[in-house]
Amino acid sequence: MTTYGVNTLISDSGVIKYRIVTERWEINENKRPSRWTFNKGILLTQFDLKKHVVGYIQCDSAVYFDKDRRWELRGRVRILTAQGLNFYSNELYWDEREHQMWSYTYSHLKTPDKELQGNWFRSDEQMTNYEIRQTKGWGIFSNEEFMSPAGPAFPPMDTTHVDSMKGPIVLQK
Repeated sequence: MTTYGVNTLISDSGVIKYRIVTERWEINENKRPSRWTFNKGILLTQFDLKKHVVGYIQCDSAVYFDKDRRWELRGRVRILTAQGLNFYSNELYWDEREHQMWSYTYSHLKTPDKELQGNWFRSDEQMTNYEIRQTKGWGIFSNEEFMSPAGPAFPPMDTTHVDSMKGPIVLQK
């Protein structure tokens, strides 16, 4: 089944929570695994109780594997979270069951106090606990954000060095 020109609202207990806007929405239950395909792009918008936009996900194309509850977002992936985090990449995978998001391509993450770029990204689906590898960027960081939980503060000189950055988003008031 294919639907064109979709602009639909999703509510929970009578309160509008989300909007889906897409030019073409194809539902194919015959393929294994079954999937929803958005070849012409998709915009998912999240609203607060007063119907103000608090976040969105936008990309050029997406596939949602409905039985697996897994998304594959491709082409100019843009995310804005309720905490003010902006995420940009050319691909993003999202596993709703595991509550994880990841990308193996160049990703750009911008918060009110940090701006990071890297070639490997993994996060919880709220994008509050994330890790970026092969990084570059700027920000105000605590010592805990520079150290991995399992490793020493300064690895031996003869080991292979992989840049990584972990950290929650801290909103300054």
